[in-house]
Amino acid sequence: MPEGPSVRKFQLLTSPFVGQVVAKVGGSSRKLSVNDLNALRLQDSQVHGKNLYLAFVAAEGPVGPTAQETALQGEAACGAHCPAQDGAPHPHSQDEELQEAQHSKSEAPEAAEGQGNWLRIHFGMFGSVRANEFSRASRANKRGDWKDPVPRLVLHFESGGFLVFYNCRMLWCSSPRADPASDILSVEFHRGRALRALCAPEPVCYTLLNQRYFSGLGNIIKNEILYLARIHPLTPGSLLARSDLERLLDCAVQFSSEWLHNKLRGHGLHPQVYQKEQCPQGHPLMKGTFGPLGGFKRLTWWCPQCQPEVLPGDGDPSPVTE
Repeated sequence: MPEGPSVRKFQLLTSPFVGQVVAKVGGSSRKLSVNDLNALRLQDSQVHGKNLYLAFVAAEGPVGPTAQETALQGEAACGAHCPAQDGAPHPHSQDEELQEAQHSKSEAPEAAEGQGNWLRIHFGMFGSVRANEFSRASRANKRGDWKDPVPRLVLHFESGGFLVFYNCRMLWCSSPRADPASDILSVEFHRGRALRALCAPEPVCYTLLNQRYFSGLGNIIKNEILYLARIHPLTPGSLLARSDLERLLDCAVQFSSEWLHNKLRGHGLHPQVYQKEQCPQGHPLMKGTFGPLGGFKRLTWWCPQCQPEVLPGDGDPSPVTE
Protein backbone atom coordinates (compact mmCIF):
# COMPACT_ATOMS: atom_id res chain seq x y z
CA MET A 1 0.00 0.00 0.00
CA PRO A 2 1.16 3.60 -0.43
CA GLU A 3 3.49 4.64 2.39
CA GLY A 4 3.92 8.01 4.04
CA PRO A 5 5.80 9.75 1.19
CA SER A 6 3.21 8.65 -1.39
CA VAL A 7 0.25 9.79 0.70
CA ARG A 8 1.98 13.12 1.31
CA LYS A 9 2.19 13.56 -2.42
CA PHE A 10 -1.50 12.67 -2.78
CA GLN A 11 -2.27 15.42 -0.28
CA LEU A 12 -0.26 17.91 -2.31
CA LEU A 13 -2.26 16.96 -5.39
CA THR A 14 -5.48 17.84 -3.56
CA SER A 15 -4.23 21.13 -2.07
CA PRO A 16 -4.82 23.31 -5.17
CA PHE A 17 -8.53 22.38 -4.95
CA VAL A 18 -8.97 23.55 -1.35
CA GLY A 19 -11.61 26.30 -1.28
CA GLN A 20 -13.35 25.04 -4.44
CA VAL A 21 -16.91 23.71 -4.70
CA VAL A 22 -17.74 20.22 -5.96
CA ALA A 23 -19.87 20.56 -9.10
CA LYS A 24 -20.27 16.88 -10.02
CA VAL A 25 -19.35 13.55 -8.47
CA GLY A 26 -18.89 9.98 -9.63
CA GLY A 27 -17.20 6.75 -8.69
CA SER A 28 -17.85 3.13 -7.81
CA SER A 29 -17.67 3.35 -4.01
CA ARG A 30 -20.36 1.28 -2.27
CA LYS A 31 -19.41 2.27 1.28
CA LEU A 32 -19.85 5.95 0.57
CA SER A 33 -22.81 7.77 -0.94
CA VAL A 34 -20.79 9.85 -3.36
CA ASN A 35 -23.75 12.14 -4.10
CA ASP A 36 -23.46 13.49 -0.55
CA LEU A 37 -20.37 15.38 -1.72
CA ASN A 38 -22.17 17.27 -4.43
CA ALA A 39 -22.24 21.07 -3.97
CA LEU A 40 -19.92 20.92 -0.95
CA ARG A 41 -16.76 22.99 -0.61
CA LEU A 42 -13.42 21.28 -0.03
CA GLN A 43 -12.26 23.14 3.06
CA ASP A 44 -9.06 21.36 4.07
CA SER A 45 -6.69 18.54 3.16
CA GLN A 46 -4.39 16.80 5.63
CA VAL A 47 -2.27 13.69 5.76
CA HIS A 48 -1.46 11.66 8.84
CA GLY A 49 0.69 8.58 8.37
CA LYS A 50 -0.96 6.49 5.65
CA ASN A 51 -4.34 8.24 5.78
CA LEU A 52 -5.55 11.22 3.78
CA TYR A 53 -8.25 13.44 5.31
CA LEU A 54 -10.45 15.83 3.34
CA ALA A 55 -12.78 18.29 5.08
CA PHE A 56 -16.00 19.40 3.37
CA VAL A 57 -18.45 22.15 4.33
CA ALA A 58 -21.59 23.63 2.82
CA ALA A 59 -20.72 25.77 -0.19
CA GLU A 60 -22.12 28.91 1.42
CA GLY A 61 -20.11 28.28 4.58
CA PRO A 62 -16.87 30.15 5.37
CA VAL A 63 -13.55 28.70 4.31
CA GLY A 64 -11.61 28.27 7.53
CA PRO A 65 -7.85 28.06 8.04
CA THR A 66 -6.29 25.06 6.36
CA ALA A 67 -3.23 22.90 6.74
CA GLN A 68 -1.83 24.25 3.48
CA GLU A 69 0.11 26.95 5.32
CA THR A 70 2.77 24.38 6.11
CA ALA A 71 6.18 24.27 4.47
CA LEU A 72 4.98 21.53 2.13
CA GLN A 73 2.55 23.88 0.41
CA GLY A 74 5.38 25.35 -1.61
CA GLU A 75 5.81 21.99 -3.29
CA ALA A 76 2.13 21.67 -4.27
CA ALA A 77 2.55 23.14 -7.73
CA CYS A 78 5.23 20.59 -8.56
CA GLY A 79 3.23 17.74 -7.06
CA ALA A 80 0.17 18.63 -9.12
CA HIS A 81 2.07 18.00 -12.34
CA CYS A 82 3.85 14.80 -11.34
CA PRO A 83 2.45 11.28 -11.90
CA ALA A 84 0.51 10.30 -8.79
CA GLN A 85 1.28 6.64 -8.57
CA ASP A 86 2.75 4.80 -5.63
CA GLY A 87 6.50 4.38 -5.58
CA ALA A 88 6.71 0.58 -5.68
CA PRO A 89 9.57 0.05 -8.11
CA HIS A 90 8.62 -3.35 -9.50
CA PRO A 91 5.44 -5.40 -9.96
CA HIS A 92 4.54 -7.22 -6.74
CA SER A 93 4.75 -10.97 -6.64
CA GLN A 94 1.57 -12.82 -5.66
CA ASP A 95 2.77 -13.55 -2.13
CA GLU A 96 3.76 -9.92 -1.57
CA GLU A 97 0.39 -8.79 -2.94
CA LEU A 98 -1.44 -11.08 -0.52
CA GLN A 99 0.58 -9.82 2.45
CA GLU A 100 0.01 -6.20 1.45
CA ALA A 101 -3.72 -6.77 1.02
CA GLN A 102 -4.00 -8.40 4.45
CA HIS A 103 -2.02 -5.58 6.05
CA SER A 104 -4.21 -3.00 4.33
CA LYS A 105 -7.29 -4.57 5.89
CA SER A 106 -5.64 -4.53 9.32
CA GLU A 107 -4.89 -0.80 9.11
CA ALA A 108 -8.06 0.43 7.41
CA PRO A 109 -10.90 1.67 9.61
CA GLU A 110 -13.56 -0.95 10.00
CA ALA A 111 -16.57 1.26 10.65
CA ALA A 112 -17.63 4.86 10.40
CA GLU A 113 -17.32 6.95 13.53
CA GLY A 114 -20.54 8.77 12.82
CA GLN A 115 -21.34 11.43 10.25
CA GLY A 116 -18.82 14.25 10.24
CA ASN A 117 -17.33 16.69 7.78
CA TRP A 118 -13.99 14.87 7.40
CA LEU A 119 -13.61 12.14 4.81
CA ARG A 120 -10.93 9.65 5.83
CA ILE A 121 -9.28 7.91 2.87
CA HIS A 122 -7.20 4.77 3.39
CA PHE A 123 -5.48 3.41 0.29
CA GLY A 124 -5.15 -0.21 -0.81
CA MET A 125 -1.99 -1.65 -2.26
CA PHE A 126 -2.38 0.06 -5.63
CA GLY A 127 -4.25 3.09 -4.29
CA SER A 128 -3.55 6.48 -5.80
CA VAL A 129 -4.85 9.98 -6.45
CA ARG A 130 -4.74 11.73 -9.81
CA ALA A 131 -5.39 15.37 -10.56
CA ASN A 132 -7.02 16.33 -13.88
CA GLU A 133 -6.36 12.92 -15.45
CA PHE A 134 -7.56 9.34 -15.24
CA SER A 135 -5.38 6.27 -14.80
CA ARG A 136 -4.98 4.15 -17.90
CA ALA A 137 -4.22 0.44 -18.15
CA SER A 138 -0.50 -0.23 -18.51
CA ARG A 139 -0.92 -3.91 -19.25
CA ALA A 140 -3.53 -6.47 -20.15
CA ASN A 141 -5.33 -8.37 -17.38
CA LYS A 142 -5.35 -12.15 -17.03
CA ARG A 143 -8.10 -12.38 -19.64
CA GLY A 144 -6.07 -10.35 -22.09
CA ASP A 145 -8.31 -7.31 -21.82
CA TRP A 146 -7.00 -3.77 -21.56
CA LYS A 147 -9.32 -2.31 -18.95
CA ASP A 148 -8.65 1.00 -17.27
CA PRO A 149 -8.83 1.06 -13.45
CA VAL A 150 -12.26 2.00 -12.09
CA PRO A 151 -12.22 5.07 -9.82
CA ARG A 152 -13.71 4.80 -6.35
CA LEU A 153 -14.43 8.53 -6.33
CA VAL A 154 -14.28 11.36 -8.88
CA LEU A 155 -14.71 14.97 -7.76
CA HIS A 156 -15.32 17.58 -10.48
CA PHE A 157 -14.96 21.16 -9.27
CA GLU A 158 -16.56 24.37 -10.50
CA SER A 159 -13.15 25.53 -11.72
CA GLY A 160 -13.17 22.74 -14.30
CA GLY A 161 -10.49 20.61 -12.63
CA PHE A 162 -11.08 17.23 -11.04
CA LEU A 163 -9.60 14.69 -8.61
CA VAL A 164 -9.73 10.91 -9.05
CA PHE A 165 -9.26 8.39 -6.22
CA TYR A 166 -8.39 4.74 -6.89
CA ASN A 167 -8.36 1.61 -4.74
CA CYS A 168 -9.23 3.19 -1.42
CA ARG A 169 -11.69 2.99 1.46
CA MET A 170 -13.53 6.15 2.47
CA LEU A 171 -15.44 6.84 5.66
CA TRP A 172 -16.81 9.99 7.28
CA CYS A 173 -15.38 10.97 10.65
CA SER A 174 -15.67 13.91 13.00
CA SER A 175 -11.98 14.83 12.91
CA PRO A 176 -8.62 13.41 11.80
CA ARG A 177 -7.06 10.82 14.04
CA ALA A 178 -3.64 12.35 14.20
CA ASP A 179 -0.54 12.03 16.31
CA PRO A 180 2.18 14.10 14.64
CA ALA A 181 4.69 12.82 17.20
CA SER A 182 4.54 9.39 15.57
CA ASP A 183 4.67 10.60 11.94
CA ILE A 184 8.16 10.09 10.52
CA LEU A 185 7.65 12.95 8.06
CA SER A 186 6.36 15.41 10.64
CA VAL A 187 8.52 18.11 12.21
CA GLU A 188 6.92 17.00 15.49
CA PHE A 189 8.19 13.41 15.20
CA HIS A 190 9.22 12.32 18.72
CA ARG A 191 12.58 10.56 18.49
CA GLY A 192 12.70 9.74 22.19
CA ARG A 193 9.42 7.84 22.08
CA ALA A 194 10.49 6.05 18.91
CA LEU A 195 13.78 5.04 20.53
CA ARG A 196 12.00 3.62 23.55
CA ALA A 197 9.72 1.60 21.27
CA LEU A 198 12.70 0.19 19.37
CA CYS A 199 14.26 -1.00 22.65
CA ALA A 200 11.54 -3.64 23.03
CA PRO A 201 12.76 -7.26 23.15
CA GLU A 202 11.01 -8.07 19.87
CA PRO A 203 12.51 -8.00 16.37
CA VAL A 204 13.04 -4.49 15.10
CA CYS A 205 11.27 -5.35 11.84
CA TYR A 206 8.06 -5.76 13.86
CA THR A 207 8.42 -2.48 15.76
CA LEU A 208 9.17 -0.42 12.67
CA LEU A 209 5.77 -1.29 11.19
CA ASN A 210 3.90 -0.33 14.36
CA GLN A 211 1.95 2.76 13.23
CA ARG A 212 1.58 3.86 16.85
CA TYR A 213 5.27 4.83 16.86
CA PHE A 214 6.17 5.00 13.15
CA SER A 215 3.13 6.37 11.34
CA GLY A 216 3.60 6.26 7.58
CA LEU A 217 6.46 3.76 7.66
CA GLY A 218 5.68 0.75 5.49
CA ASN A 219 7.31 -2.39 4.18
CA ILE A 220 9.47 -0.72 1.53
CA ILE A 221 10.91 1.78 4.00
CA LYS A 222 11.40 -0.96 6.60
CA ASN A 223 13.49 -3.12 4.27
CA GLU A 224 15.59 -0.25 2.96
CA ILE A 225 16.45 1.39 6.27
CA LEU A 226 17.37 -1.89 7.95
CA TYR A 227 19.86 -2.45 5.15
CA LEU A 228 21.16 1.11 5.29
CA ALA A 229 21.64 0.80 9.07
CA ARG A 230 23.23 -2.66 8.64
CA ILE A 231 20.78 -4.26 11.08
CA HIS A 232 19.40 -7.80 10.75
CA PRO A 233 15.58 -7.60 10.65
CA LEU A 234 15.08 -10.21 13.37
CA THR A 235 17.46 -8.58 15.84
CA PRO A 236 15.61 -7.83 19.11
CA GLY A 237 15.78 -4.12 19.73
CA SER A 238 16.90 -4.75 23.31
CA LEU A 239 20.18 -6.18 21.97
CA LEU A 240 21.07 -3.13 19.91
CA ALA A 241 23.35 -0.37 21.12
CA ARG A 242 22.05 3.17 21.47
CA SER A 243 24.19 4.23 18.51
CA ASP A 244 22.60 1.52 16.33
CA LEU A 245 19.08 2.68 17.23
CA GLU A 246 20.00 6.29 16.58
CA ARG A 247 21.41 5.38 13.18
CA LEU A 248 18.26 3.41 12.33
CA LEU A 249 16.07 6.41 13.19
CA ASP A 250 18.28 8.71 11.12
CA CYS A 251 17.92 6.33 8.17
CA ALA A 252 14.12 6.21 8.60
CA VAL A 253 13.71 9.97 8.55
CA GLN A 254 16.27 10.62 5.82
CA PHE A 255 15.07 7.85 3.49
CA SER A 256 11.41 8.88 3.86
CA SER A 257 12.21 12.55 3.29
CA GLU A 258 14.34 11.81 0.23
CA TRP A 259 11.65 9.53 -1.20
CA LEU A 260 9.08 12.32 -0.88
CA HIS A 261 11.54 14.83 -2.35
CA ASN A 262 12.11 12.57 -5.38
CA LYS A 263 8.39 11.92 -5.84
CA LEU A 264 7.65 15.61 -6.04
CA ARG A 265 10.15 15.86 -8.88
CA GLY A 266 8.79 12.88 -10.77
CA HIS A 267 11.72 10.60 -9.96
CA GLY A 268 11.20 6.92 -9.22
CA LEU A 269 12.43 4.93 -6.26
CA HIS A 270 15.61 2.88 -6.72
CA PRO A 271 15.69 0.43 -3.81
CA GLN A 272 18.83 -1.37 -2.74
CA VAL A 273 17.27 -4.55 -1.34
CA TYR A 274 13.47 -4.41 -1.66
CA GLN A 275 12.44 -7.11 -4.18
CA LYS A 276 16.08 -7.54 -5.20
CA GLU A 277 18.20 -10.67 -5.57
CA GLN A 278 21.52 -9.05 -4.65
CA CYS A 279 22.56 -6.17 -2.44
CA PRO A 280 24.68 -3.31 -3.87
CA GLN A 281 27.80 -5.20 -2.75
CA GLY A 282 26.84 -8.18 -4.92
CA HIS A 283 25.89 -10.45 -2.03
CA PRO A 284 22.88 -12.78 -2.49
CA LEU A 285 19.86 -11.62 -0.49
CA MET A 286 17.67 -13.69 1.77
CA LYS A 287 13.88 -13.38 1.79
CA GLY A 288 11.47 -14.36 4.53
CA THR A 289 7.98 -13.62 5.81
CA PHE A 290 8.06 -12.26 9.35
CA GLY A 291 5.53 -10.86 11.76
CA PRO A 292 4.44 -10.97 15.40
CA LEU A 293 2.56 -13.96 16.77
CA GLY A 294 -1.07 -13.59 15.82
CA GLY A 295 -0.30 -10.58 13.62
CA PHE A 296 0.21 -10.07 9.92
CA LYS A 297 3.40 -11.32 8.30
CA ARG A 298 5.37 -9.18 5.87
CA LEU A 299 7.95 -10.06 3.26
CA THR A 300 11.46 -9.04 4.23
CA TRP A 301 14.68 -8.92 2.23
CA TRP A 302 18.09 -8.74 3.90
CA CYS A 303 21.76 -9.41 3.28
CA PRO A 304 23.30 -11.95 5.69
CA GLN A 305 26.75 -10.43 5.15
CA CYS A 306 25.89 -6.75 5.38
CA GLN A 307 23.28 -7.30 8.10
CA PRO A 308 24.76 -9.97 10.40
CA GLU A 309 22.55 -11.50 13.04
CA VAL A 310 23.08 -10.20 16.57
CA LEU A 311 23.02 -12.77 19.36
CA PRO A 312 22.78 -12.25 23.14
CA GLY A 313 26.18 -11.23 24.47
CA ASP A 314 27.37 -9.74 21.18
CA GLY A 315 27.07 -6.20 22.44
CA ASP A 316 26.43 -4.06 25.50
CA PRO A 317 23.45 -1.89 24.58
CA SER A 318 23.10 1.42 26.35
CA PRO A 319 19.74 2.18 27.94
CA VAL A 320 17.51 4.76 26.32
CA THR A 321 16.36 7.21 28.94
CA GLU A 322 14.81 10.04 26.88
